[in-house]
Amino acid sequence: MSVVDTIKEQIENNAILLYMKGTPRFPQCGFSSRAVEAVMSCGERFAFVNILENPDIRAELPKYANWPTFPQLWINGELVGGCDIICEMATSGELKEMIAAAAEANGEADA
Repeated sequence: MSVVDTIKEQIENNAILLYMKGTPRFPQCGFSSRAVEAVMSCGERFAFVNILENPDIRAELPKYANWPTFPQLWINGELVGGCDIICEMATSGELKEMIAAAAEANGEADA
């Protein structure tokens, strides 16, 4: 399986997916830290990929997504954006709505 196939599979199989540097418990850059904090504040489960442990994904995802930086948040197969967009959406309440709808549609919402 190619790296692009792996990326496509990850995006298709996870309604809420954050590509980040580090892990949610131990983010490895300020942008990833702010982004994961915003996503976690929405209260739903989400998947993540630590690009520092996946150098092939780190190299290929920016080309696939046409988005040069990390973190990257994907919801329902669509790129939402990076840290600034994620944080702006969290402030406006839009991120919580989008994440809740994705979790509910995929049977992942807390009852």
